[in-house]
Amino acid sequence: MLAEPLARLREAPERAALLLDVDGTLAPIVTRPQDAAVPAETRAELERLAGRYALVACVSGRTAADARRVVGLDGLLYVGSHGLELEPEAAAWAQALRDFAATVPWPVEDKGLTVSFHYRGAPDEAAAHAELVVVAERARAAGLRARFGRKVLELLPPIDANKGTAIRRVLAGRGLRRALYAGDDTTDLDAFRALDDLELGLRVAVASAEGPPELRAAADVVVASPAEFVALLQQL
Repeated sequence: MLAEPLARLREAPERAALLLDVDGTLAPIVTRPQDAAVPAETRAELERLAGRYALVACVSGRTAADARRVVGLDGLLYVGSHGLELEPEAAAWAQALRDFAATVPWPVEDKGLTVSFHYRGAPDEAAAHAELVVVAERARAAGLRARFGRKVLELLPPIDANKGTAIRRVLAGRGLRRALYAGDDTTDLDAFRALDDLELGLRVAVASAEGPPELRAAADVVVASPAEFVALLQQL
């Protein structure tokens, strides 16, 4: 089942895009987000593929600049902040996000257009999650969007932008109708849905016990780790 769509991507790479989440897909999950890095083997594959396919893009919840730092390559397209960086009106919400984050007695990861509260490694992760559920309710009451991912609460502007809208815009701008998307978390479901109307769309879930079961269910192929995903990239 997997061999046929992979073969179709390989047969005409000049017509296809590879669209890749960063954390948990290319870079293994780590306790501190600032310590994440794409392994050298993965970076070498990305460099090879960038010279072969019409587009290799990293679509990340990080800013584009930070995603580029983690990946460590200049020859790719970086789409940051779940696509919010492509929406001009998002910038008007940056101060509101910072002001709200300042009211939360919790370490904050400020990504400019979004803010995140991580609870991986907290002394009591269940209690930390419960505390952040209250924060999420407060944020929604303040007009912000709030969503949980892999041991993280993320707050965003109330704008209809996500990885799916970003992918549609990027592909349409290049006239590409074939794409592979790989991701590991809830926000990647939007990206999966963006492939529905393509000539060829291949959805890869990098599954984990922390990841949403919906991602596995929606995927065309499931791999168990970023290392296994590299093995798939090597087939392209």
